[in-house]
Amino acid sequence: MRNVARTSLVDSAIQELRREIAEGAWPVGTKIPSENQLAESLGMSRLSVREAVRVLAHAGLLHTRQGDGTYVTATDESQVALRRRLDTAAAMDIIDVRRGLDLVAARLAASRRTDDDLTALRDHLARRDAAGRAGDLDGFADADVAFHLSVASAAHNALLGDLYRSMSDALRDSVRDQEEAALHPDTSHEELLQAIEDGDPSRAVAVSIAILDQQERHL
Repeated sequence: MRNVARTSLVDSAIQELRREIAEGAWPVGTKIPSENQLAESLGMSRLSVREAVRVLAHAGLLHTRQGDGTYVTATDESQVALRRRLDTAAAMDIIDVRRGLDLVAARLAASRRTDDDLTALRDHLARRDAAGRAGDLDGFADADVAFHLSVASAAHNALLGDLYRSMSDALRDSVRDQEEAALHPDTSHEELLQAIEDGDPSRAVAVSIAILDQQERHL
């Protein structure tokens, strides 16, 4: 007799939850419905749903906060694998990778930026400068990463943007690790913004190289 493979209720719940996450029903950072709500909508027991959530949390797609609920942290396992690899990457490895991404982002941004892109860059740079003057390292790191993410966004290349966003946590940690250098006033980022605003790809690339060279010296 031919064996018929049967998918368990837990496997079915995992597949359904993974599909909802991948299709954007619950964007990254949002709280998913409660176990009771999921069990009712899926027509399964709370036990099956609880196990499915546990599996997806172990895979890195979900994170359960005690007493609060469960939140989406990634949309697929490949993002999780890359993020975990970046978490353990050496600072020099991150700078080496940025030499590829940042230069492409700066060159394209100088050619493709819009008025809205420039507004976002100015806003992030203003927050970065204010945090630096206040000695707020966390605020400085957040604004610095947001600025560079906006440069990548201004390149209007979806793949480049996704790659850069996947590195955001590692970039933020690398800025925090260079506290004295990070909070030391310099004009390099203003120069990068000016090159992008002027539509000068060569100058934008040159400034990006200088920024990375400076960060490497402070490792």
